Amino acid sequence: MPDKFHPAWLPAALGSLPLSNVTEAWDWTLKYLPQIPVWPQLPKRSYQENMYAQFSENFPGVVIDLAAERIYVDRTQDLDRDLERLYLAYLQNDLEYGRLSPQYAAGLHHLLNTEGLLQAAPVAIKGQVTGPISWGLVVTDQNRRPLLYDEVMADAVAKHLRLKAAWQEQQLSAIAPQTIIFVDEPYMSSFGSAFVSLSRDQVITLLEEVFAGIRGLKGVHCCGNTDWSVLLDTSVDILSLDAYQYAESLALYPDAVAAFLERGGIIAWGIIPASPDVEGETAESLLERLHKAMDLLMKKGISQDKLLAAGLVTPSCGTGSLDCHTAERILELTAEVSARMRARYVTA
Repeated sequence: MPDKFHPAWLPAALGSLPLSNVTEAWDWTLKYLPQIPVWPQLPKRSYQENMYAQFSENFPGVVIDLAAERIYVDRTQDLDRDLERLYLAYLQNDLEYGRLSPQYAAGLHHLLNTEGLLQAAPVAIKGQVTGPISWGLVVTDQNRRPLLYDEVMADAVAKHLRLKAAWQEQQLSAIAPQTIIFVDEPYMSSFGSAFVSLSRDQVITLLEEVFAGIRGLKGVHCCGNTDWSVLLDTSVDILSLDAYQYAESLALYPDAVAAFLERGGIIAWGIIPASPDVEGETAESLLERLHKAMDLLMKKGISQDKLLAAGLVTPSCGTGSLDCHTAERILELTAEVSARMRARYVTA
């Protein structure tokens, strides 16, 4: 793990915002997240910025039906040539294969093409890619069979997303030396259920394939309950969770959390609810909730000092599906909770 990054309870966020105007999205980002800006995903701008469509460009046989807002892979066509092209790019580490075009990531390209957008040097800059478990379960073939249940296609998904993450990181590293790339895995909340027949080893192998393309800090985000020990057993640097609802479930894995913190791991505490529930919360109530969440781990023997040295403050999930007022309130509280944690626990 890079040793020059100190989380220091800085505010960070997941990528999606409920805006369609790129300039306005960046105004929000720089206002509330200046230390760790994240390029905004704008699913309301276009279905191509949906978290599954956004990272589909160049995948063998992919079809994006904008009218129906559906993404799938047409396996009735011969995919051999396209699969060969993917594997050749992978073997040659041809990052250009993983390029995100402007129509798929307007927020990223606004950053890349706007000189001086980041007026002050950030501590780090954050990007994101949809993870192989979630992408491979949501994206199906023409018969609606998830790609993840085909061994060849599952491997292709992981290698494809690895190149997407690596290209993105390459672009961001030219703007800020410290990069953070989150691998977003909402469907890890279904791991172990009757709906997802994947082994622990399969999950770790697929995630590690994507992580291997990330040279800076690599995070994983799950906005539901899951077997946290699976994610903590990977080489991930930052664990991002919905701590507003699922802090108790993380405390069920004290040994895994302790080992993660011991090797320098960071917890992104998603303590600000990315939902209308935020209207009933204040910075004070969320700070109390955050301390209770940490207390659950401390009662299991986790060092308070290690927890306090390894925290980020984030929303519990992205805000792309919410109304603008609610989404901005979530970012406002993220910044406020961060400021109070920093004032209390971070020394100059």
